[in-house]
Amino acid sequence: MPFALGQRWISDTESELGLGTVVQLEGRMVTLLFPATGESRIFSRHDAPLTRVIYNPGDKVKSHEGWTLDIQTVAEHDGLVLYHGTNTDNGEAVSLRETLLDHNIRFNKPQDRLFAGQLDRLDRFGVRYQAQRLRHHLATSELLGLQGPRVGLIPHQLWIAAEVGRRHAPRVLLADEVGLGKTIEAGLIIHQQLMTGRAERVLILVPDTLRHQWLVEMLRRFNLRFSVFDEERCVEAFADHDNPFYTEQLVICSLDLLKQKRRLDQALDADWDLLVVDEAHHLEWTADKPSKAYQIVEALAQVVPGVMLLTATPDQLGHESHFARLRLLDPNRFYDYPAFIKEEQDYRQVAQAADAIASGHKLPDDVIALLTELLAEKDIIPSIKLIQADNIAPEQQQQARDELLQQLLDRHGTGRVLFRNSRASVKGFPQRIFQAYPQPMPEQYQTAMRVALMMNRNLPDETQARLALTPENCISSLMSNPLPGGNLILALTG
Repeated sequence: MPFALGQRWISDTESELGLGTVVQLEGRMVTLLFPATGESRIFSRHDAPLTRVIYNPGDKVKSHEGWTLDIQTVAEHDGLVLYHGTNTDNGEAVSLRETLLDHNIRFNKPQDRLFAGQLDRLDRFGVRYQAQRLRHHLATSELLGLQGPRVGLIPHQLWIAAEVGRRHAPRVLLADEVGLGKTIEAGLIIHQQLMTGRAERVLILVPDTLRHQWLVEMLRRFNLRFSVFDEERCVEAFADHDNPFYTEQLVICSLDLLKQKRRLDQALDADWDLLVVDEAHHLEWTADKPSKAYQIVEALAQVVPGVMLLTATPDQLGHESHFARLRLLDPNRFYDYPAFIKEEQDYRQVAQAADAIASGHKLPDDVIALLTELLAEKDIIPSIKLIQADNIAPEQQQQARDELLQQLLDRHGTGRVLFRNSRASVKGFPQRIFQAYPQPMPEQYQTAMRVALMMNRNLPDETQARLALTPENCISSLMSNPLPGGNLILALTG
């Protein structure tokens, strides 16, 4: 590019700087001063991201003094442009050197950039166009939020994450058996909710010993930077906000912290979008006396739109506690324990109807009658006719079956709320191969067993056989209850 001192150029990458003036030429470098902002930039002469500003006859430009020139002719001398025309303020014929142009001229509008010759290369436009197309594809993909995490592609985890993650304000109980990845499922759901904009503020309640484990998992697998809150952190955050929970969007804390009324009130006022509770089976509940931990989670569940409870043993504290956790998720649906028990007794019929629908065969008359009873408030006749017809495309029949199954899930059981996978239903685990390594019985055990059998030789054969199979019990009994001569026995047994 031919540069000369005093020329006016505009930066293609920083058009907000206004018009720049060439103030120094040194070797392969050129220095531009942008008087509008007082900043300067140094560029390489070769392929610098700069556009020369030259106006054409008929254009109107403003001088740095504020008056406007209607350009009639353009002349160039020693690399600098001189504009001749009329001062629109008083009609006088004047000339204006490009050095004296208004410094605040910007080419923000497309037509201004076009007329000023500030054009981009076609290949760069193509790159931007492809980038925007890819961005749109990712933003509208059904897999948005499921592609980024560093996790294995395990079908049962991805299915739960896709099913729950696309809901608005999901309220679910994840109850997979130990080792099947409830934490990963919860992380996938959280990540998808954040990526799709369905949630912005997330609170995770965990036992005190699991706080840093969750912190590491969320960061390492999902690149989610949670903050661990304890009493010390809350005191430090008070300098920034009256409510410490407002200082972070993603928070992990223990239930013990919220047992303080002040901290619980602050958490209730923090406008969370999603609440996650790990080890939810520790939430003890009875109709007369719910535990403190249960009351804390119940208070939060009433004000937070989305709630996820995680437990591997939903029935550990009894069936009533399992009902209590479902009650946290949907108090209108699970309002009374006796009614819940009565409803569970009818699940066999619901399962029978669901199996018949999923079998792919025509529905027997008794199943049709059962479906009509279970879905009395819906008109299911059109769907049943499609399933029973012989000349209907398989795709239409499958769609009708899916609709009936969805209606059963919506109206009966806990299918929309409770998700549980067991090792028996999830395939692909390595088989356990038993390999025995028999070891000789210690001499102390042999001595104790002989003494015990001699002392109990009048006992039935079955009892003596049990003694022979449990020598550790024999030595423990002799050492804790020595008989006459016990010193000899203890010596023999070491």
